[in-house]
Amino acid sequence: MTTDAIDHAPGEHHLVHRTGWLRAAVLGANDGIISVSSLIVGVAAAPGSTASTVLVAGVAALVGGALAMAAGEYVSVSSQADTENADLARESAELERSPVTETRELAAIYEGRGVEPSLAIQVAEQMMAHDALGAHRRDELGLADDGASQPMQAAVSSALAFAAGAILPVIAALAPRSAVLYAVPATALVLLGVLGALGAKAGGAPIGRAMIRVVLLGVLAMGMTALIGAFTGAVV
Repeated sequence: MTTDAIDHAPGEHHLVHRTGWLRAAVLGANDGIISVSSLIVGVAAAPGSTASTVLVAGVAALVGGALAMAAGEYVSVSSQADTENADLARESAELERSPVTETRELAAIYEGRGVEPSLAIQVAEQMMAHDALGAHRRDELGLADDGASQPMQAAVSSALAFAAGAILPVIAALAPRSAVLYAVPATALVLLGVLGALGAKAGGAPIGRAMIRVVLLGVLAMGMTALIGAFTGAVV
């Protein structure tokens, strides 16, 4: 490594640390936009549906979807936290019972990453002396150092992201009954394009491709529900 590279390293700026919260926020908002808009369009496309029916469907989808997202995320993250805590408790017991074996285990991990055996054991010993459980948490279990999983925080964040994505399509459903089939899809597609652009920009990915991807998926979802709504409404 050159001196220039060493001097430059502290100033390097990476975006990978954003992937966790970015994925959760984009997923929640995207789900809110597509699912609620699709439901509104499906109900609106059914012959005989009224403006109040369409609006009630939209509000119910927003509330139900947000709560479902919160519940699903809470259960998922709680299960993850339980697994992490069980692994950490087991690892802590093993460190107390056989620290030498655990040091060798850590050294073997470093050797597998290309560190020479003599240096690997030195690094492992120093890491064990500094923070044995932390070293095994990162290098053996592959868990991040940013604290334990937080189910309630994840649940609230997902619900808010879903509601933020769904609220504007619901407001668009307040348009006159004859205009709902145009206002809601147009609102949803604009929001999806903006969301795709923001997500790509925050993650350092190509903006155009991200926008096209989410907009096409939105068109497909709303188109399918509109057809289903029109067909089932006509049959019923």
